[in-house]
Amino acid sequence: MTSHKTTQTMKPATAAKKLGVYLEATPAEFQEGVVTRDELNALQADPPEWLRELRRTGPHPRPVVAAKLGISIGGLTRGGITEPLTTEQIEALKAESPDWLVREREIQADVRKEAVRVKEKKD
Repeated sequence: MTSHKTTQTMKPATAAKKLGVYLEATPAEFQEGVVTRDELNALQADPPEWLRELRRTGPHPRPVVAAKLGISIGGLTRGGITEPLTTEQIEALKAESPDWLVREREIQADVRKEAVRVKEKKD
């Protein structure tokens, strides 16, 4: 009996999400092709310069922006942030510390505290 091993592939959008980068900022050949599981693993293990640069300077997708700001994706939306941001823009927002960002960080801190409380109650 022979086994047929098929190569698992994914759309560029899925690969970009797994790599934590904004798809539209990736090279055209990445956006237009399919990515195999092996290629994704290779990109994660030894990122090429374009991937290192994207991770360093952006633009970053919303989940990464939210994480860097310490808030939820919903908090980004409430704050009026709907587009990807660069690292420089994120740092500027942190320095400016607008009221909405302070409020969203407080909400996120409360959510984390509640999650810890619930987990401790279960244990």
